[in-house]
Amino acid sequence: MAKRSVAALIAALVAGSLLTSAPHPRAEAAGTGEGGPPSAAGVDLDTVTIPQLQARMAKGSLTSSALTQAYLRRIKDVDPKIKAVLRTNPKALRQAAESDARHRKGETLGPLDGIPVLLKDNVDTRDMPTTAGSLALAGSPPDADAKLVTRLKEAGAVVLGKTNLSEWANFRAAKPTSGWSAVGGQTRNPFVLDRNPCGSSSGSAAALASSLSQVAIGTETDGSIVCPAGMSGVVGHKPSLGLVSQSGVVPISAEQDTAGPMARNVTDTALTLSVLSEDRAAVRTPRPGSLRGKRIGLWRLPSLGKEVDAVMTRTAKKLRGAGAEVVEVTPPYQKRLAELEFPALLSEFHRDIDAYLATRKGPRDLAGLVEFNRSHPEEQKCFAGQELFEQALEAPPTTDPKYRAMRAELKDLSSRSIDETMAEHRLDAIASPTNPPAWTTDCARGDNDVIPSSTPAAVAGYPSLSVPAGSVDELPVGLLLMAGDREDAGLLSLGAAVERRLDAWRAPRYLPSTGPDSTR
Repeated sequence: MAKRSVAALIAALVAGSLLTSAPHPRAEAAGTGEGGPPSAAGVDLDTVTIPQLQARMAKGSLTSSALTQAYLRRIKDVDPKIKAVLRTNPKALRQAAESDARHRKGETLGPLDGIPVLLKDNVDTRDMPTTAGSLALAGSPPDADAKLVTRLKEAGAVVLGKTNLSEWANFRAAKPTSGWSAVGGQTRNPFVLDRNPCGSSSGSAAALASSLSQVAIGTETDGSIVCPAGMSGVVGHKPSLGLVSQSGVVPISAEQDTAGPMARNVTDTALTLSVLSEDRAAVRTPRPGSLRGKRIGLWRLPSLGKEVDAVMTRTAKKLRGAGAEVVEVTPPYQKRLAELEFPALLSEFHRDIDAYLATRKGPRDLAGLVEFNRSHPEEQKCFAGQELFEQALEAPPTTDPKYRAMRAELKDLSSRSIDETMAEHRLDAIASPTNPPAWTTDCARGDNDVIPSSTPAAVAGYPSLSVPAGSVDELPVGLLLMAGDREDAGLLSLGAAVERRLDAWRAPRYLPSTGPDSTR
């Protein structure tokens, strides 16, 4: 595969987004609830890209202040339906005004200057609370911004606010309900409000689907960026491990955790990664373009149901129609990965959450957090369990030889599951369904979220990218693309071509229900 720097990818994506305007199917009454699309100064917020916004700001036909005000109005008008945004930033309009001054002087700081960004509320911000959804952290804000927040601010981005999430990133109870936190309540899927948004970056994905921000930041240990993106019909990129700093992000496991960009299109996702990345030179890619000659391995996952498999069949037909070669694959070692991953995460969580809590006011360690939850009934409104916390307290330390052997085997098998599959079939990427149709939210039952597609890349620390692929009735289904370590830009390049071919994005309709209750 020929390789170019991430700058070449960004330039090509920017040019493409400025020169072309792919048709997007618009759901009726998708905007404000009054029948029209959301807009700012004549800009369709549903479909506009960052390069198009920057072109307007450069000409003076749009300001960051007007754009930020439009998104703040959207949050006020629309968010009560979905409960995706925990709080807005009182400094957002000041940051937008500072960006406008830079635009007037021709001294912009890069592609995100003046662009509103929402942050998942497990990303530290020194001027806003960072709670991970828990009342235990709802007091004083952290002392410092997460490193990725510093990068966003240095790039001139407008920090619009914080999004709800599955409490403690869904690592508390054995049967949690994704999108619920004691701080924010239940985030709803914007397509069908009684359905689940998947976890744990649920608020970030639902906010983007509802056009409450231009881009958002999510975090993932295994599936928590890509599943919400798929379930809400947006784009989510889980970067290669280490490409985005973990500093100042509430942890589960340093061996798998990463923050990553989410947006309504691949162009904006790639531009956001270019700001977040700690190692841009290590990310290489061919110039994005045609799918002709690309080889994609389709991992069908029939366990997600016949309707999802039908979406994959239609997807494969469209990709072949664009000149791609699609071959069916089954990455090996998945059963063993499923056996080993959870026990390893328990040990890593105990180590990493103790280190994080020591930096915050509130419970000083995991044992103190368990006691806090037992003594605060508000933490038990949706589900009472904290079985994962309790199991983590009893897990062997990360210095234990058995743990070390477990993590070494995980790293080896997960990397081989992707590397061997790609080598055997000479693939540019492996593709699979990101998610089933959203299940009905039910605190008593909990999630129905055994979704194996995210695991190989998550455990290996390799990149994955979810783009909209289609839907089952009203409910979006994503296509998950994964590739080798530090092939993020190449994956985004391929994802942009896949996105253009599938053309599956659509705006939500906020339906109260689709009919009979179901778990899928």
